[in-house]
Amino acid sequence: MGGLAAACHPLPAAAVTLFAAVLAVAAGHGPAGAALVAGAVAAGQLSVGWCNDRADLRRDLATGRRDKPLVAGRVSAAAVARAAGTALLLCVPLSLAAGPLAGAVHLACVAAAWGYNLRLKRTVLSWAPYALAFGLLPAFVTLGLPGAPWPPPWLMAAAALLGAGAHFANVLPDIDDDLATGVVGLPQRLGAGRSAALAGLLVLGSTAALVWGPPGRVTAYGWALLGATAAALLLAFRRPARRLPFLTVMAVAGADVILLAARLRP
Repeated sequence: MGGLAAACHPLPAAAVTLFAAVLAVAAGHGPAGAALVAGAVAAGQLSVGWCNDRADLRRDLATGRRDKPLVAGRVSAAAVARAAGTALLLCVPLSLAAGPLAGAVHLACVAAAWGYNLRLKRTVLSWAPYALAFGLLPAFVTLGLPGAPWPPPWLMAAAALLGAGAHFANVLPDIDDDLATGVVGLPQRLGAGRSAALAGLLVLGSTAALVWGPPGRVTAYGWALLGATAAALLLAFRRPARRLPFLTVMAVAGADVILLAARLRP
């Protein structure tokens, strides 16, 4: 079980699920509604993580990625494939339970992520599934509310920018291995230096959209968050070959969710 749990990409899966749950509460969902949002997002994230490791098995074997559970022999390829399929099947009713439109939106998010794993990561459009999936996630949260309201455009734009930035940050340590195994997405085409700079700008743009997008005065927390984000990204992306840039993006996302929760609080 430990190998299977490690193969689902637990950190980003848990982070995205937690962020969605916090957004659900802040947007006005009750305990049952927030739990439903969290359950659907968790199922989708688990399916995507297991799909990713199974799809990458041949490449990971070629590059000797012993940190991957499948390569290390801690779990079988068949077990990971079954887990991915089971989580995907669970995701469908959980998503649709929030309402037909909300469910369709969340399933589109999950489909985009599967499309990245199976094909689009090797193309110049590698960033698009991240931007689409992250950008639509707030819509899944709000469309499940009474009246099925869409989120404000600034929120969807901020989420999309964060998703695209996370993509560039996530692949930075693996660019050389990716190129050696034929994965030539946009970050690989740009190279580590330019991809790191673009990732930082995208994530900073996401925070700026959250700070300046909503009506009303910018709070002291908003200004502090914008400054801290710029400083953290500048430091983290000085060494793009490490995991620090991606971890920094996750930390920025958490701080952004705190700001967003305060903005959306009914």
